[in-house]
Amino acid sequence: MSATTEPGAFAADVVAWQAVHGRNSLPWQNTQDPYRVWLSETMLQQTQVATVRDYFARFVAQLPTVQALAEASLDEVLGLWSGLGYYSRARNLHRCAQDVVRLHGGVFPRTAEVLVTLPGIGRSTAAAIASLCFGERVAILDANVKRVLTRVLGFDGDLAQAAQERKLWAEATDLLPLPALAAQTMARYTQGMMDLGATVCLARKPLCSQCPLQLDCRAHAAGSMENFPVRTRKLQRSSQSLWLLWAQDSTGAVWLQRRPVPGVWAGLYCLPVFDSEAALHEALPPAARGKLQALESFVHVLTHKDLHIHPMRVRLRAGRNVPSVDGGWVSNADWPSLGLPAPVRKLLETLGSA
Repeated sequence: MSATTEPGAFAADVVAWQAVHGRNSLPWQNTQDPYRVWLSETMLQQTQVATVRDYFARFVAQLPTVQALAEASLDEVLGLWSGLGYYSRARNLHRCAQDVVRLHGGVFPRTAEVLVTLPGIGRSTAAAIASLCFGERVAILDANVKRVLTRVLGFDGDLAQAAQERKLWAEATDLLPLPALAAQTMARYTQGMMDLGATVCLARKPLCSQCPLQLDCRAHAAGSMENFPVRTRKLQRSSQSLWLLWAQDSTGAVWLQRRPVPGVWAGLYCLPVFDSEAALHEALPPAARGKLQALESFVHVLTHKDLHIHPMRVRLRAGRNVPSVDGGWVSNADWPSLGLPAPVRKLLETLGSA
């Protein structure tokens, strides 16, 4: 392929395409502030740009610097993150900010090699920060970029195998801009690779006619785009049934408990969770059990698990405790700002005043 046999040609095509056709107006672009780049990269992991936009704006409005994030409480961080999912990202974000302040004087390291030592920053995220902010010549390899590279190269190694993933990292590094041009082109090249994967080289029905790499793409030549990347080992989906106790007093306060770490919704505030309806009944005072109202059940889909959720609502007198369940009463004015699982927040918002 001409793009890979002539040094720098592949990167030059990506850079030229990004300047004209790439995404250049997202809220976290046109900056070399590593805090904003890191925050956006973390939010964008397994989350669509359209979803991230509003969360990113709210987050930086309230916590505009890494110092502010480090000084914030975990509850404040989880509250800002609430509904975005994959909450370990928020916990790692908080820990990472504290380490940047404690270990690096509040200044992000300039190399991927040091960035990857921080909590929650993997190899690809470290490379994104280092290349976009500091022009370091280092390759990213997120899910979108893996798809672009495996298709262009016809790379049919099984990425479920660590050795094959290492081989693809090496291929990605070989395709980077020439060292003499890296300082000027790495940011646009890295953004271009992300843009191609997100907007053109789609998992299904890729827009090959709009791709600057089409003529050199082995998968396109063979008409086998959807066969890449190859990954044979897939996590099996599972399901779990959960019963939620929605105890509410006459003031509108709800009984919330903090979820244990690790586990489903780890670290978030939540309606008490039970593995069975019988266990939920046992948690209530005997006089309250006859007042339980079964609400409509629903399914909440996680990455590799379906949660079958059965909410049970009961109204208690103001200030009355709920025995044998950890937690406490949280007022109607306070719970919206807490970090809540998305289905619990939706439940409280839609039926809370009913």
